[in-house]
Amino acid sequence: MESWTGKDTVRTKYGTVRGFEDEADTIAWKAIPFARPPVDELRWKAPRDPETWSGVRAETEFSNRSLQTWVGSGAITGSEDCLYLNVWRPRTSERDLPVYVWIHGGGNTVQTPTHKIAHGANVAGQSNMIFVSMNYRLGEFGWFSHPALRTGKTGDEYDDSGNYGTLDIIKALEWVRDNIEMFGGNPDCVLVAGESAGAFNTLTLLISPAAEGLFHRAMSQSGRQNTYLVTEGDAGAQAVLAHLLVNDGSASSPEEAEKMRDGMASGEIAAYLRSKAFSDFIRCRRAVPFKAAFEDGAVISVDGFHSLRTGTYPNKIPVIIGMNKEEAKFRLFFSEAFPDDEELYEHVSGFASDLKKATGCDDILRMLRENADQPDVYGYQFLWGARGRNGASVMPEPYGFRLGAAHGLDIPFFLNTDRVYGPIDREIFTEDNYAGRKALTREMMAYVAQFARTGNPNAPQLTRTRWSPWSNDTGGPKCILFDADKTATNIRMTAGEATEKGVRAGLDALPESLRSRIKETMARMQAVSAFDATG
Repeated sequence: MESWTGKDTVRTKYGTVRGFEDEADTIAWKAIPFARPPVDELRWKAPRDPETWSGVRAETEFSNRSLQTWVGSGAITGSEDCLYLNVWRPRTSERDLPVYVWIHGGGNTVQTPTHKIAHGANVAGQSNMIFVSMNYRLGEFGWFSHPALRTGKTGDEYDDSGNYGTLDIIKALEWVRDNIEMFGGNPDCVLVAGESAGAFNTLTLLISPAAEGLFHRAMSQSGRQNTYLVTEGDAGAQAVLAHLLVNDGSASSPEEAEKMRDGMASGEIAAYLRSKAFSDFIRCRRAVPFKAAFEDGAVISVDGFHSLRTGTYPNKIPVIIGMNKEEAKFRLFFSEAFPDDEELYEHVSGFASDLKKATGCDDILRMLRENADQPDVYGYQFLWGARGRNGASVMPEPYGFRLGAAHGLDIPFFLNTDRVYGPIDREIFTEDNYAGRKALTREMMAYVAQFARTGNPNAPQLTRTRWSPWSNDTGGPKCILFDADKTATNIRMTAGEATEKGVRAGLDALPESLRSRIKETMARMQAVSAFDATG
């Protein structure tokens, strides 16, 4: 295989692909297979190498998205044949470019890398990088741990893990390692970044023995830290099996289903599960909550995220972890059931968002920083859109109050896309806030481009606010704050940090009547889990 020749036809390890001119003076290669279709006997197996092909794959359209339901309608869309990736690069002859691998969000149940919010042309063209995005299996086809699907044999640890979506992402990283040099990328300079569930998946790569050495920087945008015991995954999968038996009429009651299930041989169960359509599993999800990321020991550490505290995680690399100031407002804004009470809205969104920052950002940074062999880690909080001390937002109302700096709003700033929520984008991204918004976008992209290249977001000749590494010292630097008014940026460091104990103490200090209403509403709306709803 040849290294980058400056031409749009590239020979990869598995066959030749042709790219086409895209926006921002880039070339895009779409729908490149990085694994064999995970269908039939390969459902719930680790991804296999793709088949080689002859001739030239010249795809002008993106591939099928992974099987999922449309948000809102619930209609099934996508295909099991989904393991494809996309590559963008500048239209130059330059080689050895850093690689930006994007993992889309969506609660590990919905979304796609081909959504307009995550097209890679602007990052590739403006930051002079290679941008890669990929599909991965979602929902129960991506994470499903059932004893009948395991052989227990040496060498089958990945197949037995239940973490197939995680393995798909790792397989894409292996493809990058083996092929990206032909596109002019540096396989030894790979940044993995993701938002929401993509951020969670990025963080799980830090604790994944299977991902060791495949990436060299990481950025988590609005992630979380919770994994599950294999026994918890097994219990959920057993419950799904019982519901399937009732739903298709094989059993007349849950009790009969459990008895039938317990009498089935492993091979019979595996064949039965593989015979079921994706829609059958969606129907079970109403009764059995979906879980992702099982502590199997091969793909994800047996200690889960506790390994960050003990220092036993395998991938010690420079990391950026961030959160938006008003994370929970996304879920609240799009809910039709929230009470029409502005005081309650503000309290619920505030406490839920602060709790999310404490557990999904600051706590992880504190754990990482405790390890002497961990390189520098950096924190950020995204404030654009939130009301300032004067009560005003750069967004027009009611969006400034109701939405503000909500979950997902940082994506168009890091990727320069001006797309995130759909039809309301034109209401929140206005001519009035354009100058400040684009100035902030340029700065945020510049920090990340420098971080991708060196592991440090600060350029040698610093012309912007210095982004100091997180320090666990009292009063030491913590997060950089990304904000802008209508015309200019307002980027600054802060020594403030959030702890779960502190957030809960603040809630407990409120009058009993208000505290009870807040807790009741938070429980009902599941506002703390706001990340689960977006991509």
